Amino acid sequence: MATALSADTIAHVKATVPALAAHGEAITLAMYARLFQDDHIKALFNHANQTTGAQPKALAGAILAYAQNIDNLGVVLPVVERIAHKHVGYHILAEHYPFVATALLGAIKDVLGDVATDEILAAWGEAYWFLADILIAREVEIRTRIEAIEGGWTGWRDFVVAEKIRESAVITSFVLRPQDGGAVIPHKPGQYLTFRFDAADLAQSSLGGEKRNYSISAGPNDKTYRISVKREDLGAASRYLHDKIRVGDVLQATPPAGDFFLADRPARPVVLLSGGVGLTPMVSMVEHIAQAHPDLEAHFVHGALNSGVHALDGHVRSLAKDHGGVSVTTFYSHPLEDDRIGETHDVDGFITLDWLAANTPFLEADFYLCGPMPFLKAFVTGLAGAGVPADRIHYEVFGPTAEAIAA
Repeated sequence: MATALSADTIAHVKATVPALAAHGEAITLAMYARLFQDDHIKALFNHANQTTGAQPKALAGAILAYAQNIDNLGVVLPVVERIAHKHVGYHILAEHYPFVATALLGAIKDVLGDVATDEILAAWGEAYWFLADILIAREVEIRTRIEAIEGGWTGWRDFVVAEKIRESAVITSFVLRPQDGGAVIPHKPGQYLTFRFDAADLAQSSLGGEKRNYSISAGPNDKTYRISVKREDLGAASRYLHDKIRVGDVLQATPPAGDFFLADRPARPVVLLSGGVGLTPMVSMVEHIAQAHPDLEAHFVHGALNSGVHALDGHVRSLAKDHGGVSVTTFYSHPLEDDRIGETHDVDGFITLDWLAANTPFLEADFYLCGPMPFLKAFVTGLAGAGVPADRIHYEVFGPTAEAIAA
């Protein structure tokens, strides 16, 4: 592994920044087209993100950021950590990296034409493998840590659906127990599982080969995981889980992954801020707080449309009551006719920064956020603008980070 990039490589890569800014997405689309000619490489990806265009756009942004900061890689290390966890989830291994290198360099040549000189391609080849070696080493570290803990595993493992629980009109929980009867590695509260839909009983479905990430919605333990999935009308995987999967069926998953999780030893109060199905990692966190942090001050603040779609409220409030130091506040933006403040929810309307400033330890707390992209953009930028230090704002994005969250 190279310890540093050459000065010539840095200069050549930085010289491509204007071209990447103009043509980055065309390059990544061409790269994926090349990659997906190989079925075994194509099977590694979540193709829902390809269909929406989110993944090519996200990768184009990541490549541009890498080129812009090629001489100051500390700026991109948080993105590297997130990618490493995604690769562990999708079971992407060192042996897969050469395929990406070939596709990326070919795509750069396809799109940039004569601009992509031999010197430019050689520089990008060196830059790619420099970053790839960092990722591969980090992924080995993550997998080694997982395997060293009782219940840890590598690759795909069979889980039996032990319970299927309807939580609301649109959200259903699935409790998963290892088919082999062994233990599971306790996840960090906030992490996700990655599933593939190509087990024998799914082979004939339209989902064959598809992969999805779902946040774990239960606190860490060594016996089971729980995911709570929103049924999306256009979501093939979520519809399959809701409509087809029954108790006793088998799903395949890789170990828990993700760089968004509650600190092992919280040093200050926490605010768990969520919108919609973004509450799932927050429920995992509040379960863990109730079990492991009896003295921690926590504020569970959630925004939903109404009681018809709001999930796990009774469970969260029961945990909060038993703990004594957890407050729960729910906002309904579109209450149903029978919804009542003080009964089904606490506040009509949307969560606001002013409300958070008045009702939480605003400048002292760590904020953990999860929800739709507009929700995240509003609160990540809003909290920072209101004086909350950046290192106290932690967030999870569903799907690729296709655009900047914070300005």
